Amino acid sequence: MNRLSRDKRKMVLNLLVEGSSMRSISRTVGVSINTVTKLLVDAGEACAEFHDKAVRDVNARRIQCDEIWSFCYAKQKNVPLAVAAPKDAGDVWTWTALDPESKLMVSYLVGGRDSGYALEFLDDVKSRLANRVQLTTDGHRAYLEAMEDAFGADVDYAQLVKLYGPSPEQEHRYSPPKCNGARKRKITGNPDREHVSTSHVERHNLTMRMSMRRFTRLTNAFSKRIENHIHQLSLYFVHYNFCRIHKSLKVTPAMQAGLTDTLHDVDFIIDLIDAKNPPPKKRGPYKKRISN
Repeated sequence: MNRLSRDKRKMVLNLLVEGSSMRSISRTVGVSINTVTKLLVDAGEACAEFHDKAVRDVNARRIQCDEIWSFCYAKQKNVPLAVAAPKDAGDVWTWTALDPESKLMVSYLVGGRDSGYALEFLDDVKSRLANRVQLTTDGHRAYLEAMEDAFGADVDYAQLVKLYGPSPEQEHRYSPPKCNGARKRKITGNPDREHVSTSHVERHNLTMRMSMRRFTRLTNAFSKRIENHIHQLSLYFVHYNFCRIHKSLKVTPAMQAGLTDTLHDVDFIIDLIDAKNPPPKKRGPYKKRISN
């Protein structure tokens, strides 16, 4: 069974986390789109497993949470008219929990934006923390009940509720509405008002959109299958946490958070893939059976 060379696998993975589309990677590296897809699946599965095991007992003082929008196959309003749309077509939300000091992405979840996903997400956040934290979210109502169920009273929780005006000139499709102010609202415990903020996690939304072509607006590089969307996110977050040096920290987020003292690179991700999917053993020489 042929396997893509290590150098080409490194090229593909580097391009996947630097904002290239899968077909442009196929043309650049000189491999088939099926080969790129297979490597993405293998990397996503290996990285999801590694993140689940490695990002544990995180010592953090503050956590910021947010949700970033994307879509799969077609936008939600176009799904009824889409041809052969899969059951997961439409809006896809990625929930993220960021430590603003180490810049570590502690937890992520892909799915809807309702209270069920909010609870699943916050349960996962809680399971990865080693201590009580101050946690800030936006004003999304799904957080309120889910936060109580996941953390109980063991959190200092506040919401930053932003107040928006109408969109500029009313007709600009992607111009954000003007923010007229924000209100800090204490929910549980004793959060420090000075640190009630979602600025860092919202800034990370831009990093995600720049690093993953699937999140870029007004292109045809959006995800066609939800499984591949999740694989791309799993690859991205391991690369972001363990391989990418943060410019303001001069180390990776995982190093800053004390999860590792080693600077990893894409070779590390390839090793994860190979450990999970070892190459098949070579077949012995063919021997012709001689009948009596």
